[in-house]
Amino acid sequence: MRIFISTGEVSGDLQGSLLVAALKRQAALAGLELEIVALGGEKMANVGATLLENTTRIGSVGILESLPYVLPTLQIQRRAIAYLKQNPPDLVVLIDYMTPNIVIGNYLRQNLPQIPVVFYIAPQEWVWSLNSRNTNLIVGITDKLLAVFPGEARYFQEKGANVTWVGHPLVDRVQSFPSRETARTQLGIAEDVISVALLPASRRQELKHLLPVMFQAAQVIQAKLPQVHFWIPLSLEIYRKPIEQAIQRYGLQGSVVSGKTQEVLAAADMAITKSGTVNLELALLNVPQVVLYRLHPITAWIARTVLKGSIPFASPTNLVVMKPIVPELLQEQATPENITQAALELLLNSERKQQMLADYQEMQQRLGEVGVCDRAAKEILQMLPNF
Repeated sequence: MRIFISTGEVSGDLQGSLLVAALKRQAALAGLELEIVALGGEKMANVGATLLENTTRIGSVGILESLPYVLPTLQIQRRAIAYLKQNPPDLVVLIDYMTPNIVIGNYLRQNLPQIPVVFYIAPQEWVWSLNSRNTNLIVGITDKLLAVFPGEARYFQEKGANVTWVGHPLVDRVQSFPSRETARTQLGIAEDVISVALLPASRRQELKHLLPVMFQAAQVIQAKLPQVHFWIPLSLEIYRKPIEQAIQRYGLQGSVVSGKTQEVLAAADMAITKSGTVNLELALLNVPQVVLYRLHPITAWIARTVLKGSIPFASPTNLVVMKPIVPELLQEQATPENITQAALELLLNSERKQQMLADYQEMQQRLGEVGVCDRAAKEILQMLPNF
C-alpha cells in the first residue's frame, strides 16, 4: 500500500517524521507492507519516507515574505500533482502547509475522488477564522481530520468535518529527550553556568527580523549575568554561518550546535525563542521562555488591518489554554529592552518562574496522553481500502 504525505517547513518535517515512524510501526504490526512518498524534509527521509521534493527551505510567514517562494512552491505543487496523476496512492495525508495542501486536496477531490484524504494538524483557521472560504475548502477536501488541539477539534467539528482528536505529537516526542542532568552532562555544562537557549529561526526571514533583537538582548543579559552561556541549535545547517558571525559580532559566550536540539532544550534554564512549535516543546520540558516575533512592517500593518485584533495569542503555548502563560513580544514590543526585562525576570524572580511552571501543567493536560502518533497512525491505516 502506498501513502502520499504532503507537508512543508521545518516543523512539518518534524511532525511528518513522527507520523511516518508510527505508520511504519503500526503497519508492521498489522502485517502490511507500506510505501510512503512525501513532500517533506530530511527527518522524514531518515525514518523511511521517499522524498518527492524537499520543502523545508521554502517556508515563510507573511505576504511580502512569501513572494520569493511563490514560484518554487508552484513548481513543487505541479510536480506533486503530476506524480499523483501518474502514481495514484492508496491514501493521502496532508499536514498543515495550508495553500499548497489545499491545492493538492482540490486536485484529488476533482480528479481522484476515490482516494481517501486525511488532514493531520490542520492549518490554524481555528485560530484566525478570517473567513469561511479556507475552512470550507479544508472540510471539503478532507475525509478525516485528525486534530491535535481540543479547540481545533471543536472548531472543525462545528464546521461539518469528520474529526477525531488524537492529542499533540510532541507529547510523544519529549519522552525521548534526556533529563536536565543528563543533557547538561552531555553538553559539558558546569553546575554554576546559567544555560539559555536562543531559538531565532526556522525560516530565513526570521534571521533578518528576530536574530538582531534577540542577540542584542543576550548581550545585555550576559553583561548582567557573566555566568550565562547561550546555546543555539540549528534548525537548518545553512543558518550556521550567519548565526556564528552574529555571535562574534555581539561578543556572546555561545555555542552553535547541530543535531543536539533535544539536549539544548532539556538543559536550558530558560529560552528566548521565536513563536512556533518549539514553544510547546519547551513547555512540555518545563523550561521557562520568552516568545517574540516580528514581520515586515508592511505585512504587520496589513495583518492588523485585516485581522483587527482577532488573534488572541501568537504562541501555541498560550493558544492551548487561551491565556498568557508565556510573555509574547510582537512587532514593536519585541525590543532588546523588553526581551531582556522578561528574560531576567524569569531567571531571577522565582515566583514568576513558578507561576509559569504551574500554568504549564494546565496546558500539558490539554495536549493528550502519550501514544498520540500511534493513535493517529491507526486512524489513518483504518482508512486504507481493504485494510
